[in-house]
Amino acid sequence: MSKKILLLAIIIIVIFGGLFGSKFLQINKAMSSRKAPPPPTVTTVEVIKEQWENTLSSVGTINPVRGIVLSNEIAGIISVLHVDSGATVKKGDLILELDTSTDRANLDGLVAAEKLATIKFKRQVTLLKNKATSLSSHDEARAELDIAKAAVISQQSIINKKKIRAPFSGEIGIRLVSLGQYLDKGAQIAQLVSLSPIIADFSFPERHFAQLKTGQLVKVKVQAYPDEVFTGNIQAINPSLHQETRSIGVRATIDNPNEKLRAGMFAEVTAITSKASPVLTLPETAVLFNTYGESVYVVKQQDGQHSVELRNIETGAHQEGRVEIVKGLQLNDIVVNEGHVKLRNGQVVTLSNNQQ
Repeated sequence: MSKKILLLAIIIIVIFGGLFGSKFLQINKAMSSRKAPPPPTVTTVEVIKEQWENTLSSVGTINPVRGIVLSNEIAGIISVLHVDSGATVKKGDLILELDTSTDRANLDGLVAAEKLATIKFKRQVTLLKNKATSLSSHDEARAELDIAKAAVISQQSIINKKKIRAPFSGEIGIRLVSLGQYLDKGAQIAQLVSLSPIIADFSFPERHFAQLKTGQLVKVKVQAYPDEVFTGNIQAINPSLHQETRSIGVRATIDNPNEKLRAGMFAEVTAITSKASPVLTLPETAVLFNTYGESVYVVKQQDGQHSVELRNIETGAHQEGRVEIVKGLQLNDIVVNEGHVKLRNGQVVTLSNNQQ
């Protein structure tokens, strides 16, 4: 009985051993026939030399050189509206008129009183020459005439103040009042803004104070026109620093001939602090930025193959999608521009033909 069991066990072992052996051979054959994956394909770019101006970058706000909210000094009811929202006006143009019918009636009465005072004063002058009146009566008539004239001027001033005029040329904003509306003293009527030229207000950290001077060229970009650059010059630099942020307030006057820049726009500001000088540059896409610093994959050629070397570098200023290389690379070095994913130091790569 035991011999039969032993024989059966041997047969089972042989059968399973054959099966496992056959499978093992198949796996080895498949593995030996599998080809290694091809090297990753990358695009490359050369380190080049460019003439770059030394700049300081900041963000700020576009503001009008002249901008106010029109309001009335004297209360009244609007009788005439001369402009609509968005209208362009010149200095002195009428914006609106308040009702002056009562004021004009009062003015007519004061003018009549002035005429009467004039007649009385002339009469006193004649009488005084003939010594038919006293000097005090003459002086009293003169004072009454002066009071009457002042009353006329005051009433005329009230009427004039009920005509709201543009204090400077510019563009009217959205009108906040309507015909026939009663306006309290100091009511807001509409914005009036002069858009050409326009100013940009921004700031820099304290460490840049020595580099800033009035008259320096400034370039401004806004989100509304991302492909356009507006130019101007630094008009003023605050004599003192902001106490909380320790920053320097700067104001630049910007040319705005087509009035594209509007008050309140967010501005990216670049101040040119010195003349252009040669620098080594790369596209920003070629540089790997991380918490440990910046690095690039430098392409090396050996034995007819291309491989990459991970190299730490030091970068400087950024301009229009390019970055200044301060340390770590030389002119005409070739680095990987696209295809960084899964690259490792020393890996063999295939170069794409569209080298930039």
